[in-house]
Amino acid sequence: MDKYDLVVIGSGAAGLSAAIYAGRYRMKTLVIGKDFGGETSRAGKIENWPGIKSIDGYELMTAMKEHAKSLGAEVISGEVTGVSKEGECFKIVTAKKEFKTLNVLFAVGSERRRLGKPNEKELTGKGVHFCITCDGPVYGGKTIAVVGGGDASVKGINLAAEYAQKIYFLVMDKKIIAEPINYEHMLKLGNKVEILLETQVEEIVGKNSLEKIILNKEFNGSKDLVVDGLFVEIGAIPNVHLAKQLGVELDEKGFIKADNMMKTNIPGVFAAGDTVNLFGRFKQDITASAMGAVAATSAYEYYQLHAGKCS
Repeated sequence: MDKYDLVVIGSGAAGLSAAIYAGRYRMKTLVIGKDFGGETSRAGKIENWPGIKSIDGYELMTAMKEHAKSLGAEVISGEVTGVSKEGECFKIVTAKKEFKTLNVLFAVGSERRRLGKPNEKELTGKGVHFCITCDGPVYGGKTIAVVGGGDASVKGINLAAEYAQKIYFLVMDKKIIAEPINYEHMLKLGNKVEILLETQVEEIVGKNSLEKIILNKEFNGSKDLVVDGLFVEIGAIPNVHLAKQLGVELDEKGFIKADNMMKTNIPGVFAAGDTVNLFGRFKQDITASAMGAVAATSAYEYYQLHAGKCS
């Protein structure tokens, strides 16, 4: 069984930043990611990374991976199915292999929230989507609806506008909460985007593909809204099932509970990125990367005190 000083679970901004710092600390580090780059790799254009005016999200994650690898970190694709404590070590289990490590960092991000409506699951990929970057190009010249109200949905609309002919923005609350620059960009799209405040999806209609959605109130004299695609951008739920296997404490909102040095209640276990609620709803690449750097520093401090005990 291969042994490491630090195993990072998750290969997004938090995990890769941690690997960069762990490499600088000369720790033998492994990054295991099921979904390379996480949400950032699907975010499209990134325009708020310090020092770079504009860069594709996947390109940014690739650059971070290469940086980590240049410092000695290993980055592999795979899904971690189990984590357990064995003496002074932790055992990390994947479908193909098992690993032993002194430190574990959970940087597993989150999963997109669903509307919880009948037919949503059956029509996913058949008109119902959760990633505009992934599936937006399919709707060139067509009509779509985007459910949301936060910055992620506004950024998604700005991207979708490059393809779709018409976009209905179904805002669940009384107002839109987004970064001013993104909101202003959306407003410049003019009549291409129709904003419907306090509007929710009541039903998703279709057999083999999406046919229409039914709203909670009338729009242009009808609750029926015929669209070619429905994109759901209503936030995410933190991935905590692996952490729970170890008995890691969660906060009142279900995120991994970590202090300001990204330490959990279990010595040798750290957390960073969207799986932690350190900055509340302000979840950005820069905050995830900062948490990853801090977590790696804490792991190094733990390593200095316990090196050689995991054998």
